[in-house]
Amino acid sequence: MAIPELVTAAGSGPQGQSLAIAVVGLWMVGVLALALLVRRRWPEQREWSRKLVHMGTGPVVLFAWALQIERGIALPVAAAVTVLTALNHRFRMLPAVEDVGRPSYGTIAYGASITVLLALFWPAQPAAVAAGVLVMAFGDGLAGLLGPLVRSPSWSLFGQRKSLVGTGAMAIASASVLTLLWILPAPGGAVSGMADWAAAGPPQAVAAIVLITAVAVGLEQLSAYGLDNLSVPLAVGLLWSLVRP
Repeated sequence: MAIPELVTAAGSGPQGQSLAIAVVGLWMVGVLALALLVRRRWPEQREWSRKLVHMGTGPVVLFAWALQIERGIALPVAAAVTVLTALNHRFRMLPAVEDVGRPSYGTIAYGASITVLLALFWPAQPAAVAAGVLVMAFGDGLAGLLGPLVRSPSWSLFGQRKSLVGTGAMAIASASVLTLLWILPAPGGAVSGMADWAAAGPPQAVAAIVLITAVAVGLEQLSAYGLDNLSVPLAVGLLWSLVRP
């Protein structure tokens, strides 16, 4: 089935919604399977599998947007996944998701932030949800992967090590995600944001993206216990809803 046909089918009643949920479910099964393979191949790199799940979860919001998953389905599913994540945090049923050798509630906070963003903005402002989730998924995900791998000046805040490379990765990934969301056609066939970019004036658009990126990077620095997984998505989503309603 072609993508346009898939989108059309997903928007057509209960059968379409079931198809959309199946697509999202298959994606997440693939992400978890890949994380388990990474964990088995590199057992000493416990952060890799966790960050893979972290980044792989982000595109789910784009699938939900493109396939027009209804609020009555998206919100309860996100809440249920958050509860399951909390249970996994307690009982370590899937170590590839949780076992990082340090106190962190990041996966629970991540699920909670997605749930709150859906409650606030879905389906009226799906781009606000996408902005918050994708900035955290790719910005924080790449920062967590590249920071420890590439030697660079580092510092410690509230017991958490931060580095120039990791912070730079967060900034670049966040700005890239926000720029793409601003100018590219939205999932489902909406008109490209390039016209809005030109109408509003590039300086204003750039200023908004720089502002949101700066807030995201600043909050990511305050990441004790993984709570930036809550603060960053919510702040980005709220700011996006204000600057690009």
